[in-house]
Amino acid sequence: MTANAGQSGLVAGIDSSTQSCKVVVCDAETGEVVRTARTGHPDGTAVPADSWWRAYQEATADGILDGVDTLAVGGQQHGMVTLDADQQLVRDALLWNDNRSAPDALDLIDELGGPQAWAEAVGSVPVASMTVTKLRWLARNEPVNAARTTTVVLPHDYLTWEIGGRRFAPVTDRGDASGTLYFDAAENRYRDDLVERALGHGLDLPRVAGPDEIVGHTPDGIGIAPGTGDNMAAGLGLGVRPGEAIVSLGTSGTAFTRAEAQTHEPTGTVAGFADATGGFLPLVCTLNGARNLVAAAELLGLGLEEFARLALEAPAGSEGLTFLPYLEGERTPPLPDATGELVGMTLANLKPANVARATIEGVLWSLAFGVGVLAEQTDRISRITLTGGASQSEAVQRIAPAVFGLPVAVTAPFEAVAVGAARQAAWAGTGELPDWPVPLIGEFEPTESDLTAHRELSERYRAVLDAHYRPTSGPRGHDSER
Repeated sequence: MTANAGQSGLVAGIDSSTQSCKVVVCDAETGEVVRTARTGHPDGTAVPADSWWRAYQEATADGILDGVDTLAVGGQQHGMVTLDADQQLVRDALLWNDNRSAPDALDLIDELGGPQAWAEAVGSVPVASMTVTKLRWLARNEPVNAARTTTVVLPHDYLTWEIGGRRFAPVTDRGDASGTLYFDAAENRYRDDLVERALGHGLDLPRVAGPDEIVGHTPDGIGIAPGTGDNMAAGLGLGVRPGEAIVSLGTSGTAFTRAEAQTHEPTGTVAGFADATGGFLPLVCTLNGARNLVAAAELLGLGLEEFARLALEAPAGSEGLTFLPYLEGERTPPLPDATGELVGMTLANLKPANVARATIEGVLWSLAFGVGVLAEQTDRISRITLTGGASQSEAVQRIAPAVFGLPVAVTAPFEAVAVGAARQAAWAGTGELPDWPVPLIGEFEPTESDLTAHRELSERYRAVLDAHYRPTSGPRGHDSER
């Protein structure tokens, strides 16, 4: 079913993230961004869900959606939005970055029979981010609210429903639903037994729409596609393919690829998510990204541009200086109590340039470690697409091929989530998934010296990690997506 297809050729994507509501309007055929708007969201890890609706209204108040045929929402994953029998909000939504349910994650893991049982059931192992753990927290801490709750929807589901004027029942998609850990994406069905285990009673959960459906219309007649989670929308925006890893380096880091089958990795390192097209999106998440670079630059008394120039003065491998980038603990590998370390210091190599380069190598190696685990669970990874704010650093771009040991393409500054949502909207509006180009600012092939440095760095980091830490067999960290 399509709506308004072919009238103006414009589609809109909404990125409803933790921080803000971003709207992009794109040409449906080419993907060119023609208009943008942004409004901030309230701070906090528990917020009123209707604040996202108000932010959307503000962001679209000046006619940005004029002429748009179809829209879709890409939203922050895992958040718990509770509705009662009258479809009213029960309490503030708990967001993905609210860690109060960490003990509940451990309890649920044990109750089902361990991490492997969860990985086999739904492709992922609970951590505090996941919605199922928040259900248990609600039942344990707010039993009256738990009893009132008849429906739980995800943030993107809620905003989609509000945009449609609440004139259709809430819907979701299999990509975002796979992050609840009570949806089996391999079988495309909810696990009602896991809902009841967590909450103590069943729920009337949203219908899982197909990726190219029109699920309703705005009061102004704009067609609404089902939307998806932020990582799945980014995968659409970046055109992720099997054998390629998307590596996003921002405040935290993520790496994901596309797979035809779900992963069932038992340590919790890989989340076995579904994607927004009918396939799967195995993903790893690291806690330590650009903030490590900022901290090291401040230590050296430099701005970030000076820090990058200094790093490029050092040779690959930083003359044996090794920076473990666990300044905030770590999720991949699962080492929440770890700390950062500068290892291998000598009188010869303890130089500012080596400290700068070692910091960048360490942050990138952490993501390369994740890419390696992805490759073990899926297939050979032969190419990296690097995106996110920190990817715009020249030093990061030039050092990355030596750390990954693979060709690295770097995107231009790019609203991947919003553009991915717009691409889904175009698919729903026309019945055909458009082939939009990804704006790249550079492609870097590893040189022979890069490959030599890659082997040396990989051996050194593995040895340092083994000497200092013993990864646990189950998850003890917390997701940090956006």
